[in-house]
Amino acid sequence: MRIAFFVNSIKDEAPRFTTTVFALAAKARGHDVCYITPSDFVLRDDDTLHASVLNLPDRSFQKVQTLHKALQSDETTRETIDITEIDVLMLRNDPSQDAETHPWAAQAGPMFGRLAVDRGVLVVNDPDGLALAQNKLYLQGFPEAARPASLISKNLEEIRDFIDTQPKGVIIKPLQGSGGKNVFKIDGPDDSNINQIFEAVSEEGYMIAQGFMPKAKDGDVRLFVMNGTPLERDGKYAALRRVPAKGDVRSNMHAKGEAVMVEMTDEILAVAELVRPKLIHDGLFLVGLDIVGDKILEINVFTPGGLWSICDMQGVDFAETVIMSLEKKLEMRLGSQGNLSNRELAVL
Repeated sequence: MRIAFFVNSIKDEAPRFTTTVFALAAKARGHDVCYITPSDFVLRDDDTLHASVLNLPDRSFQKVQTLHKALQSDETTRETIDITEIDVLMLRNDPSQDAETHPWAAQAGPMFGRLAVDRGVLVVNDPDGLALAQNKLYLQGFPEAARPASLISKNLEEIRDFIDTQPKGVIIKPLQGSGGKNVFKIDGPDDSNINQIFEAVSEEGYMIAQGFMPKAKDGDVRLFVMNGTPLERDGKYAALRRVPAKGDVRSNMHAKGEAVMVEMTDEILAVAELVRPKLIHDGLFLVGLDIVGDKILEINVFTPGGLWSICDMQGVDFAETVIMSLEKKLEMRLGSQGNLSNRELAVL
């Protein structure tokens, strides 16, 4: 198959990004791999959709470092192709990275992804599902038992009142964002820094305040979920614990959090089961759940990361399992004679 990865930019890709891990696994299984960025689509006057794609060289790679080096070199070739020449389009961009500097690019993935779906390309995650999940408000659509007490507002007094109901304090962060940027802990409504925190976070739009969970001091669990169920291979789960750096409430790798092994528990599997029906309904093929105790703090639907660390720690190639699932979906599409929608096929 020919698989295309839609990313924010080629130059910002890194060897240990999850997208690079997927590209390595796809190449190892003999597939053609190309990359697309937000400015690469062309909808022509005859209603055909084309894309200027960057092709990885037609050779095998043993490590993510060598694949990334080839991606950034003149070994790649660029060509403009009809979108129907792509079998699978995997949307792996982070809209929040473009929202401020390139706002026109933020929704390019779901927008052109829909057009690709209409032309017979398998697109994951399903573009309509991604549109629903474009910010942290998406979490509020899941069962109350699966999420912490939350308030979404731009009103400081509303936030103060909410903080007053949370004896352990709250975590406050932008509704739209990633990577641990502008994430703060507030201990109470009279915290001396609350005005400064409010100003910093509210500049990015709406804010979400979540009741603080003391277990978060030990970090959160990043669990990959594929086709609605925890990603598993050889009896192991694609999960890790992200431990915050000393003096920090954030466990994100971007914020110098540390990745450590985690033992899967019935509590973690139970909370993943709570969100399974909606993930399937929305056609979200691959997501990352950030879990503390029996609550999900975030659902990462665009660019869940950390898979390289998980594969390295556990000695299991979960990326190959993901690529094999995509292969199976293409086989199922042929067998269904077009009777399966993209959203249905994305999570089968």
